[in-house]
Amino acid sequence: MLTIVCQQPFDLQAVERDPPQAGPGELLVRIRRVGLCGTDYHIYAGNQPFLAYPRVMGHELAGEVVEAPAGSAFRAGQRITINPYLACGVCVACRGGKPNCCVTVAVLGVHVDGGMAEVIAIPERAAIDATGLSLDQAAMVEFLAIGAHAVARARLAAGERVLVRGAGPIGVATALFARLDGAHVVLCDTRAARLDHARDRLGFGDCILADEGAAARLAVLTEGSGFATVFDATGSIAAMNAGLAEVAHGGSYVLVGVAKGDLIFADPDFHKRETTLLASRNALAADFARVIDAIRQGAIDTDALHTHSVAAIDLPAELPRLVAQADRVLKAIAAF
Repeated sequence: MLTIVCQQPFDLQAVERDPPQAGPGELLVRIRRVGLCGTDYHIYAGNQPFLAYPRVMGHELAGEVVEAPAGSAFRAGQRITINPYLACGVCVACRGGKPNCCVTVAVLGVHVDGGMAEVIAIPERAAIDATGLSLDQAAMVEFLAIGAHAVARARLAAGERVLVRGAGPIGVATALFARLDGAHVVLCDTRAARLDHARDRLGFGDCILADEGAAARLAVLTEGSGFATVFDATGSIAAMNAGLAEVAHGGSYVLVGVAKGDLIFADPDFHKRETTLLASRNALAADFARVIDAIRQGAIDTDALHTHSVAAIDLPAELPRLVAQADRVLKAIAAF
């Protein structure tokens, strides 16, 4: 059985492990696709702050049920995607219907070993029916759900002017669902190649390069009034600290990306806007359902999102190359 394990720093190894066994209430799942994201690249580089090495990566997962317990809603051979946020079910967040921010959440591939393996055992509650989706599409549901969750948190109004800072996978996912909610979306990024892809393949007409002239160009788009909602998906603490300047008076600032460091706003700037400040973490079951429905309806161009493919057996050699060309990699998917 192939399992890719990250060992700090800068090393991946293929190792043999005993095949997992499904326990009570668990499904045995054969993994067929694993999407790669910024978290995986940070894990590979040895600088992800929320896990202990070594760790089996993989949280954007698509597979097929191998074994299901008696009475299960799932059957052998069924195509699924996986909600990788394993919540305790009893903490204050879980009791409040927010398992995405469970006090002791264990994310597959981050806090516990993930799905970059041939077969894994998962709680049945983590399995999501992906009938009607291709394996590649099923592997993209999780990162799209993060964007869908951020947009749900913001409660956008149709026609609202929205700025998404960061045109990586999470920023693009956020922009896509903001557009589906009827918002007028502007994307801003430091990388021209990502903006070109968003413009040419995904149809975002307003794409602003984050250079010295960006503030003036953004001001023109809003006639100087700022954006009703600003989403930050940069993963940069400097960008997160600076983003408040683009929020309109009475507007909202939604932090989707996570970065080490302190958020520092000038209180007069924050207070005079009566800014609504929101964090958005992971996703809920309703967000996964919305993504799957949007893909099934053709509302999301998954072909335009999926930019790179790699065989799982080649990951030790291919991961450094994907990292090196990150500006042109939107979504890479490993096939098992």
